[in-house]
Amino acid sequence: MPSLDDIDREILRLLRLDARMTTTKLADEVGLSPSACLRRIRHLEHSGVIHGYTAIIDQSSRETMMVVIVNISLERQTEDYFRRFETGVRKHPEIRECYLMTGAADYLLHVEVENAAEFERIHTEVLSTLPGVSRIQSSFTIRNVLAPRKQSAKSR
Repeated sequence: MPSLDDIDREILRLLRLDARMTTTKLADEVGLSPSACLRRIRHLEHSGVIHGYTAIIDQSSRETMMVVIVNISLERQTEDYFRRFETGVRKHPEIRECYLMTGAADYLLHVEVENAAEFERIHTEVLSTLPGVSRIQSSFTIRNVLAPRKQSAKSR
């Protein structure tokens, strides 16, 4: 992993906010020429700091999708158990994110489902069959308080 300077960190911060920002605007924001800024972006991409770009979908446009936060505890906290569990998680696209945690649970998962019946299927067929799982605790989210708000026609 390359060492990052303040300009690299600012480029990354701005790209997290708007990955479609033009190179010209990004360069202006960080005080570089567009070509120098683009070279830095390409370096961040090629060195693996930037793995890719994604679209953040407004949950309100996907009214039927529910987010479930799942805490997983393993039977043992050994390297072998972690490796086997993480390998198993990677095989299931319904698990959107997976974090190794400190605290009461070993892993925190982000799962998106259309309804409780779909989550029941995922719980039974996927989560409870992952290697080394000893405890599953699930919480259904109500809403994302940090989700970007839609702009009204007046504010555009």
